[in-house]
Amino acid sequence: MKIKQISPQKSKFLKKLDAIALKPKMLYYYGQIPGEGEPSDYELPRVVAIVGSRKMTAYGKEMAYKAAYELAKYGVIIVSGLALGIDAMAHRGALDAGGITVGFLGTPIDRMYPRSNSHLAREILEKNGAIISECPPFDIDLGISEDELATWHKMIDSRNGAKATFLTRNRLISGVADAVIVVEADERSGSLNTASHALEQGRLLFAVPGDVTRQMSRGCNSLFGKGAIAYTKVDDVLDELFIKKKDVKKAIKGDTEEEDLIISALQQGINVGDAIIQATGLSVPVFNQTITLLEIKGVVKRLYANQWMLR
Repeated sequence: MKIKQISPQKSKFLKKLDAIALKPKMLYYYGQIPGEGEPSDYELPRVVAIVGSRKMTAYGKEMAYKAAYELAKYGVIIVSGLALGIDAMAHRGALDAGGITVGFLGTPIDRMYPRSNSHLAREILEKNGAIISECPPFDIDLGISEDELATWHKMIDSRNGAKATFLTRNRLISGVADAVIVVEADERSGSLNTASHALEQGRLLFAVPGDVTRQMSRGCNSLFGKGAIAYTKVDDVLDELFIKKKDVKKAIKGDTEEEDLIISALQQGINVGDAIIQATGLSVPVFNQTITLLEIKGVVKRLYANQWMLR
């Protein structure tokens, strides 16, 4: 796939980067940047960044996926860093919802890290998203000066330098967003660096509350004293961004009364099988048969054990 380059001033999606500290001169990307090719009066959807620990817990995995999935259903563009853990779940949730997601790399555009997420990156591109990096390609000449290339190469080849490129990348993730959600983070997490950039840039900052005894919640909990808003459900973000629920892409309807009952329960946030049965009044055999059909049709997705989510 062809590597393209663009100045932030020439893109509605990237234009907000022109106002941040250390604004990038040029960005390199694969795919299609949101708004690219659209008429000048095109109104770009809201953008939310979802970030968190690479060593996610089951709780963090569920919260990241659900937040991305539900926001993408309302047309929100999901941004993250294509890292392992929370980042990957954010991209996956957006893709499963049929939404657009964009990944920002901390490596040269032609040297993706981690390689294990290459399949995820390909799917992002296949579904009209983009992979973006401030680091120029290692192996392709795009008219970059030798001095500039040498500087980037030295940073990438150095362990400390490589770490620095990931931290500077974080300002881009928060910079293009209208809001940032930190799902899980330890006290010394790189996600807190993204949160700091968000506050500095005047972006809305959300954090998922967690058990105060859990290591992966310490960073998130610490953000509440610094201006973060508690994220507990998708409405928390929709309300702050003035996104109306009626703006959801499409109404989801079943083919039978039983399917409609289950879909309605899931839309109300009831996602555990036993609770759905109680809310709908369906018998266990009818519920099991109906939820299986909805899964086959691609309407619902199994999360963990007997928990479900609308696709």
